[in-house]
Amino acid sequence: MEKEAAAERLKELREQITKHNYYYHVLDEPRISDAGFDLLMKELLQLEKLYPELVTPDSPSKRVGGMPIPAFQQVQHVVPMLSLDNIFSESELHDFYLRLKKNLGFENITWVGEPKIDGLAVSLYYEEGVFQRGATRGDGSTGEDITHNLLTIWSLPLRLMDKVTAEVRGEVFIPREEFLKLNMQREARELPLFANPRNAAAGSLRQLDPKVTAERPLDIFVFSLNGISGLKSLVTHWETLQYLRELGFKVNPLVSLLTGLEQVVDFYRSIESRRRELPYEIDGVVLKVNELLYQQKLGYTSRAPRWAVAFKFSSAEEVTRVKAIEVNVGRTGAVTPVAILDPVLLAGSVVKRASLHNEDILREKEVMIGDEVVIHKAGDVIPEIVKVLKEKRTGRELDFTMPDSCPSCGKDLKRLSGEAAWRCLNPACPAQLIERIIHFASRNGMDISGLGESLARQLHASGLVKDVGDLYYLSKEDLVKLERMGEKSAENLLEAVQMSKQNPLHKLLVALGIRFVGERVARLLAAHFRSLPVIAATPVEEITSLEEIGPKIALSIKEFFNQEETKEIVKKLENAGVNFYEGLESEAKEGALKGYTIVITGTLNNYTREEAKERIEAKGGKVAGRVSKNTDYVLAGENPGSKLQKARELGIKILTEDDFESLIT
Repeated sequence: MEKEAAAERLKELREQITKHNYYYHVLDEPRISDAGFDLLMKELLQLEKLYPELVTPDSPSKRVGGMPIPAFQQVQHVVPMLSLDNIFSESELHDFYLRLKKNLGFENITWVGEPKIDGLAVSLYYEEGVFQRGATRGDGSTGEDITHNLLTIWSLPLRLMDKVTAEVRGEVFIPREEFLKLNMQREARELPLFANPRNAAAGSLRQLDPKVTAERPLDIFVFSLNGISGLKSLVTHWETLQYLRELGFKVNPLVSLLTGLEQVVDFYRSIESRRRELPYEIDGVVLKVNELLYQQKLGYTSRAPRWAVAFKFSSAEEVTRVKAIEVNVGRTGAVTPVAILDPVLLAGSVVKRASLHNEDILREKEVMIGDEVVIHKAGDVIPEIVKVLKEKRTGRELDFTMPDSCPSCGKDLKRLSGEAAWRCLNPACPAQLIERIIHFASRNGMDISGLGESLARQLHASGLVKDVGDLYYLSKEDLVKLERMGEKSAENLLEAVQMSKQNPLHKLLVALGIRFVGERVARLLAAHFRSLPVIAATPVEEITSLEEIGPKIALSIKEFFNQEETKEIVKKLENAGVNFYEGLESEAKEGALKGYTIVITGTLNNYTREEAKERIEAKGGKVAGRVSKNTDYVLAGENPGSKLQKARELGIKILTEDDFESLIT
């Protein structure tokens, strides 16, 4: 084909493909078969390969992934991308409404309600109707340029219906069903699974190679428009959403125009009741004042608009089936029944297992194999069976009986006096040894990066590690013989092992896995006794003299260090040069938080949860796991859970990260 004819045909192909892409991905009304669409794309790609100089910026070929980029560039947003304030109850909604009424001077407020997609917020810049670049939210003012990855999203228009210059905001996500398929594919390829759809979407958009992103089933809904030129006159947010549809964008079909507080509450309840049926994850609804003039009048705080709020849902529940009940042997020998579930997406992640804790709880809840059950995440984290749907039983369900012997080593199980758990008391039990290795290397323990469950099993099965002391005698030659362990991975692991030798004593105490000795007790022991040999030699009576440490904990510590197995491990650690002392820098200092109890909720931007906890304790404060009347502060990050609502109900002061920084500096 001659170049002139090719140019004309390419123009036709781009128009046809763009049109059919809009019908399929935006309107969900395909007007051509998949095979027909593929033929159009194939012809386009062949012609563009023949005449690369005819490729245009808005060509559909951009969606299949271009060349990798060396690094992300920074992008300044036309208008800052602020967060939304969160509310968790109808009383808080009423308070928000009263503030609006007071600031506007009237009460007949019209709202727009939108499902709050649990994805990644992005800004999209169009010039004369052609997509130029896209960026992440970043710090709100500056984000990362992810244009190369956004081009792969088929529901994102590369050319708009009007030649407007504007910045559009949207939320990129992965649909539930596609997320499950994606994880199944990764599982089959023995790749790490994504924790939840949001993380998968975020990780996909931050790939340097767009060909990787092109393989991910990303989608996008848009929800706002910051006009620069060429736009028609818009008076309300509702009109803006309709105009975005006209331009070719995908707008959530559930957005609603609402009049009065009663309609707002009904909208929230309706969306909450349908959340399980939706093909994408949502964690609440967004409520916005409809009139753009009133939005301008209400303005913004330093972090959020005063005219919008996110009304978050309470903890999610799902229904699934118990396929089987297995037992898990922990590092202390406790044998725990675990329900194996039909995979279900719950609060953003796929749940396949739920602990039944012990035999008494299993009997109390009357869980049978084959039962349909309601599950939720205790503390918004740990999957737990709430109740059994006995009315759905068919008669084919099976009772579960706790085994008499350990499934790992075959030794008899014992139920000690005063304990609910059955235990394997064999110190050489393989399952316990593997769990101890995993625990020893965990972040709260010695923090040996790269040593997870799979590698722990290999190290034990190969005979290289019979106890945690052996970790410090591994060699590169030993490691490269293991499955999927290259030279670089072996070097990285050995470096992490070496670095762990310098950890303070309290981390070693946690890593050793002494019963009843968690992080708090480990810090108390380390701060008081200062060295491992002193702790090992201290009588029970003296250990119990420490505040918060009773006879049960003290006896467990003494029994642990009296065991011959422990003495052998301690000797190995000492000979390897592992630090047995608590440095001055690790002591809990008296400071601004002395005597205060703080609860952390949500995702913090400047700290991991562990880092925030360490900063609090370094200033003399105490970190608690739940909110009570004894809580002094709640440190709240993004997407906080029910703890924030509880704190508000109790009148407890909420700290932002800025407030927290002011307290500790």
